[in-house]
Amino acid sequence: MINRGIGDWIHRRRIKSAGNIAVISAAGELTYDDWAVRIDRLADALARRGVKQGDRVAYLGENYPSFLESLFAVGSLGAVFVPLNTRLAPPEIAFALKDSGSTVLIASATMEPLAVSGSRGTDVGLLALVQDGTPVPAERQDGDLEAVDYEQLLAGGEPVRPDAAVGLEDLAIILYTSGTTGQPKGAMLTHGNLTWNCFNVITDMDITSDAVALMIAPMFHVASLGMGALPTLLKGGTLVLEPRFEPGRVLELIEKHRATFISGVPTTYQLLAEHPNWESADISSLRNLTCGGSAVPLRVLEAYEQKGLAFTNGYGMTETSPGATTLPARYSRPKQGSSGLQQFHTFVRIVDPLGMVCAPGDVGEIQVQGPNVIQAYWNREDATADSFVEAEDGTWLKTGDMGYRDDEGFVFISDRLKDMIISGGENIYPAQVEQEISQLEAVAAVAVIGVPSEKWGEVPRAVIVVREGLELTEAQVLEHLNGKLARYKIPKSVVFTEEMPRTASGKIRKPDLRRQFGG
Repeated sequence: MINRGIGDWIHRRRIKSAGNIAVISAAGELTYDDWAVRIDRLADALARRGVKQGDRVAYLGENYPSFLESLFAVGSLGAVFVPLNTRLAPPEIAFALKDSGSTVLIASATMEPLAVSGSRGTDVGLLALVQDGTPVPAERQDGDLEAVDYEQLLAGGEPVRPDAAVGLEDLAIILYTSGTTGQPKGAMLTHGNLTWNCFNVITDMDITSDAVALMIAPMFHVASLGMGALPTLLKGGTLVLEPRFEPGRVLELIEKHRATFISGVPTTYQLLAEHPNWESADISSLRNLTCGGSAVPLRVLEAYEQKGLAFTNGYGMTETSPGATTLPARYSRPKQGSSGLQQFHTFVRIVDPLGMVCAPGDVGEIQVQGPNVIQAYWNREDATADSFVEAEDGTWLKTGDMGYRDDEGFVFISDRLKDMIISGGENIYPAQVEQEISQLEAVAAVAVIGVPSEKWGEVPRAVIVVREGLELTEAQVLEHLNGKLARYKIPKSVVFTEEMPRTASGKIRKPDLRRQFGG
């Protein structure tokens, strides 16, 4: 049988790049040939545990070789990988596990409490714990959940290549993204989506086989995985995995490993440039600096220009695997503030409310089409129907983002139609936060808006109307949210008002709230 998916990539690299370093981490170095053996062992071990084509295997952990080992092993079986955000609260983890129907969860031992609590009431029967800094307890049973050591599980498999027929149209990853209605949606990324996204990256950014990509953003986000890790491995380069971002250490690692490629959000690059070691750090090896989430501020752009570096900015989302546009480094100054041109194998259009393509300079909704764009959401026919539109030239993804093109075709983002907040590269949809706050008896009305933050770009703020005769404090609101939402989603401030500005139909006018409380 032929495996045309990403699960076969490291197997193909084991000979093409034999002896070359594939990954560097706290666990040491792994060559492509040695890594391929580990991946085959894990795939065989999972198959012995009953994982078969189409089954879902989830992962909860920071950047570590086991994340990618699991992705490729699962893909080689024709099963589906479900990466989970480590910053989610137990109810959010439980939702993703239950909704996806995952039967196996591979998790960092440091996150065992979250993994165990999130697995309760789901179909997860096997929890494999990765010793990435915390000793793994002996094999044990917790109700219906069997906990085992990841390395022991892997060692129990044979180094044999799975015999599975996998096509580019087959599902590879279910990646949960916040929903505008408060309900997370599982974006269904196929092997073809991920592959074509990599083609876009290596075409538009010139990733080469000698690339050394320092992974400082979590790979459970599709931006880090799709724009950094997968393109580098496709070309036979080297990944340096860091579990978390610490500016001083990042500067040291760039110099130590002669990193050529890093990816982040504007906050990432700002914190690097503000570190005391910035001036003395040798980062001359860097060739590619990618940035997403929002435009690079001019002051940050200038700090890197002084070191002879420029950014490749871009725009995209989980549903586009994730690239949609790229601003080449050569245009980082003349087109500052732009998200760039449509990627090489992707098509972007901007349309008015009637679906007509806008003239240059006119603001409309950004829509995307291409082989890197998903076709559906997992178990969400309603969301699928709402997110795509048919046209004479095919199906287009409705991004919900507003923007315009200049005369040369460069895209500029002007507003977010869905009121999404982007905080430090994390997407926050106010509806989910508003739902939780509204559970408080004292809340008569609530709206969550984004307010400027020098460090994070923007952070959420809750605006609340308190019911007559009741009392509520900011501390009570924040305490109520603690443990129910990921910490980055919890508002950094709460303000109270006597009434909400509303439209004639009763909807809250968030632009008015931003003007009044957004400073």
